[in-house]
This record gives sequence, C-alpha cells and structure tokens, in this order.
Amino acid sequence: MRAASPLNTPSASHEETACAGPDANERFNTSALYESMVRLRLCEKRCHDLFLENLVKGTSHLALGQEAIAAGFAGSMRPDDYTFCTYRGHHHTLARGASMKSVLGELMGRECGLLGGKGGSMHLTSVQHGVMGSYAIVGAHLPIAVGAAWSAQYRGTGQVAVAFFGDGTTNIGAFHEALNLAAVWKLPVVFVCENNLYMEYTAIRDVTAVANPAADRASAYGLKRRLVDGNDVEAVATIAAEALAEARSGAGPALIECLTYRHGGHSRADPAKYRPAAEVQAWLLRDPLVLYRQRLLDRGIEESALQSIDAAAAHEVEVASEEARSSPAAAVELAFRDLWADGSIEWRT
Repeated sequence: MRAASPLNTPSASHEETACAGPDANERFNTSALYESMVRLRLCEKRCHDLFLENLVKGTSHLALGQEAIAAGFAGSMRPDDYTFCTYRGHHHTLARGASMKSVLGELMGRECGLLGGKGGSMHLTSVQHGVMGSYAIVGAHLPIAVGAAWSAQYRGTGQVAVAFFGDGTTNIGAFHEALNLAAVWKLPVVFVCENNLYMEYTAIRDVTAVANPAADRASAYGLKRRLVDGNDVEAVATIAAEALAEARSGAGPALIECLTYRHGGHSRADPAKYRPAAEVQAWLLRDPLVLYRQRLLDRGIEESALQSIDAAAAHEVEVASEEARSSPAAAVELAFRDLWADGSIEWRT
C-alpha cells in the first residue's frame, strides 16, 4: 500500500496569506478559537476514556487532531446556519454550541443526552444549534444538505448549509450528485472535505485518480479549487468566512478540502497499525492545538490567559462527565418514540 505523505499539505505561501500579519488578533477572535479547540480536544479525550470504561454504547469515531476544522467553521457561521456531519461528528456538534453534558450523555445512552440516549455517538443531532444530524451512511447527508440549502434559498433566509465529510466520500455517487445539483441551482451550500488521508483503513491516494480528492474535482462543477491547511484554525476560519459570504450573496456553492490527520484509528476498535510510524510522528508534530497555542504566545498573548482557558475547559469536562454519569439510563420505551406520525407504536399495531 502506498502511504499518504505527511508533506501533503498546502504550500507555505497559502498559509501565510491566510494567517500571517500583525492584525491577526483583530481579524479573528483568537481566544474563542483557542477555547473552542481546547474544549473539543478535552471532550474527545474524555469520550475515549469513557469508551475504555465500557460506558459508551456502541463504537465511537473520534476527531482528535481535526479540531481546527470544526472550530474554524463554527466560528465563521451564523447561529441559524445548518451543519450536517458524519459519524465522526462530536467536534462539530460541540463547536456549534451543544453542551458537553448532552453529548457525553448521548454517548452513554443517558436521559440527559441530546436525543435522550437513543441516538448514540453516530447520530448526534441538535436542531436548536443548527446541527441537523450526524449520518452513519457515507455520503448520505450531502443530498440532504442540498435540500436544506434549497429551502433556505426558496425562503430567502440567507442561511447556508455546511456539509462535512471524509475523503472517502468523494468516491461516492451522492457526492457528485449533490455537487452537480447545487452548482446548477446555485444553492447556498458549502461542502467541506476533512481529508485525513485515510478512508477507514485505506490511504485515499491508493484508490483515487487525483491527488486531492475534493479540490481537484471542483472544476468539473464550475467551482473554485479550494485547498487549505486543516490544522491551521485561522486558515480554516478565513476560507470558511469567504465561502459562506459568497454562498449567502447568491454566488452558489463551494467545495473546500481541508488537509488534516486523525491522531488515532478510524474508530476505537482500530489500532491504526497500517499507518507508517514516521508519517504519524510527522503529523503529530503538526497538532493544530499545539501550533495555535504557540502562535498566540508568539503574538504576545499571556501564558496565564491560555492557562485559564485550559483550566476552565478541564473543569467543564469533569462536571459534564459526572452529571452525565449520574443521569438515568434511557428508558426502553424510548425505542418506540419518534418513529411514526403520532409518536407511538400503537398506530402500527
């Protein structure tokens, strides 16, 4: 198997254009971006710990190492914009405003969960926060995001639908169908490929005809080629703001490929032994949280300010974990709710 190169990242010039400059602290809410990434990192780590304690029902797919994408986009979106994500969607759900307690509770099948404990890790949904579902079927949510964008266009609300997906999805028919229709109708939808270089256990480059599975296909639908360092939260926030503004103005959809790397395996059952050790180490040195923390320090942000953010996030995780643990388990009757129009099984029997 030909391994994905750890050097497969956007050029330095692109990164400097998106991120550098003395006014960066003014252009970005840097503390909010840092806080978001810290919260996502610590909560995902806690998800891992709870899984090892056999408290998480079913499997879980963690986004450790991919926090900059969720934080960068969420920080640029309007509260009424829509998020559609995959089974690897904890970080997007948290970044849009869902509480840690409700996310951890859902993973543990507790009443305090986002869906009362019924959905679990792969189906996180919070309409209140614009999170219109996590989807376990690869590519299934892309046409749904197109439908949401069409609805926003028809109603004239200015809302934008943002669909996040992995690199493997670019070889699914729904990806091309959704892009085509969105481009034809100039819909306000932004497609975001979180390219972590592996589609489950296989390097995406081994089974794809182009080097960049999303960006290199944009021209086929009349779209700009957009490729960004997905481990640079400010670069992500910059390109997100640009694409969202264009979509809101009626310019149509955007396709963005964010290059990143997951720190662990595909799921908690995957030790990820298929990835070369040198590649893993090279990407771990590009940890988005570590890089951004150092960037803020280099700009003159006080260490004590960042430590306060770290401590607050750690406390939040501890409180959320304990509250979720103490919440009652989901009632069996919940399995028969929200299935039919009248909300009960009696309608069918």
